[in-house]
Amino acid sequence: MRPLRSARPAHPVPIRIMHWIGVYAIGCMMFSGWEIYDASPSLPFLFPQWAGLGGWLGGALAWHLSAMWLLFADGLAYLAYGIATGHFRRDLAPPHPREVGRDLGAALRFALPHRIGHYNAVQRLLYAGIIIVITFAVATGLAIWKPVQFGWLTGLFGGYPIARGIHLAMMGLIATFVVIHVTLVAFYPRTLVSMIANTSADPETTP
Repeated sequence: MRPLRSARPAHPVPIRIMHWIGVYAIGCMMFSGWEIYDASPSLPFLFPQWAGLGGWLGGALAWHLSAMWLLFADGLAYLAYGIATGHFRRDLAPPHPREVGRDLGAALRFALPHRIGHYNAVQRLLYAGIIIVITFAVATGLAIWKPVQFGWLTGLFGGYPIARGIHLAMMGLIATFVVIHVTLVAFYPRTLVSMIANTSADPETTP
């Protein structure tokens, strides 16, 4: 394989801005969500008090709803940008199962190369999955926030208790994604630099 010169940025400025807005919004929603959960737990555990945001139920709800609308706007902007610029088609096209198996096997052997500005099959699958998870988190959040006004949505999820359980499960999946993402960044710190600075993408390769 020989490298081809790359002149494009690893991540365009709009992607970097929307990424960090999303990080802030999701962080606020997770920590305030833990505070809300502790006010009426549905599982046999509580989150530690230091991990909550808002100080009490009313404060946590204010943080949660404010961050929800920020995340909603950021998500719409990302979807519009991804479609309009071809970012989804070019960088996040659904991978073939064979590609996922190959790259996942390489990742488990710690042999998967990482090129800045390019997405392997496992990354494409995870990013598509987290977009779906966040969509469900927002939808179920609306369903349990306004179960009367959004009664049709609450009913679609099987009622308030089920919608709340799905919302909690989505939060768990988002937290799991964050842990995996941060761990990978620790292994490849250049990815953090590329999401802050205007660095160039690694070269393409060709046989």
